[in-house]
Amino acid sequence: MDFEVIYGKNSVLEALNAGTREINKIIISKSIHTDNKIEKIKEIAKSKGIVFQFAGKDKFQQYEEFNHQGVIAQISPIRYIELEDFIKKNKNKETFSSLVILDGVEDVHNLGAIIRTCVCAGVDGIIIPSRRNVQVNATVDKISQGAVNLIPIIKVNSLINAVQTLKENDWWIISTDASAQQNYYDVKYNDMNFAIIMGAEHTGVSKSLLKASDFVVKIPMQNNFNSLNVSNALSAIIFEALRQKLI
Repeated sequence: MDFEVIYGKNSVLEALNAGTREINKIIISKSIHTDNKIEKIKEIAKSKGIVFQFAGKDKFQQYEEFNHQGVIAQISPIRYIELEDFIKKNKNKETFSSLVILDGVEDVHNLGAIIRTCVCAGVDGIIIPSRRNVQVNATVDKISQGAVNLIPIIKVNSLINAVQTLKENDWWIISTDASAQQNYYDVKYNDMNFAIIMGAEHTGVSKSLLKASDFVVKIPMQNNFNSLNVSNALSAIIFEALRQKLI
């Protein structure tokens, strides 16, 4: 098996706790001071029979540009979920489900932040296209603080086909667009299974997906200054959906 490398205490700890990916080896720097998270990593690794070893600075030289915190792990690639399997699994839930669809997000920091936000807000899954969108890698894992291990991520060849499949299975599609007439807080999110489409940093949601959507919403801005990046915009919308669910 080809293993990837993840780095940082939180990423490694979450991967250990989640148990959804095979961890080949954990390497801890000899030069860092131990703390509660390091001790927890060692404790869980021991309990699961995962090898961990201590190494000198030379082992970490190739990761100097990253904030590895003196901990790296060799781990199996993330397991993407099939859309049909996700729909089937969520079909008989007692509560409505939610998805976030990413249409051409190009920045690893945005993707990592989006994944972390989705986990915090209780989103049930994330859909990304196999092309023209950043994929999950070690940087995304680190920025998400290991949240990539806590939410189903679905990779599809065609977003428009995925949207049609969702609509055929009683999902409602919500797109975001700065020129929309409806504000995001006017939608009743807790009355339906819904998927929110967030567009690329510069081009927004594609016209074909806007056309296929049941709702198109905007975040109202002051001073004609439309500068929220995609991860911040998603946070506003998805936590409004959570607020409605909790009241």
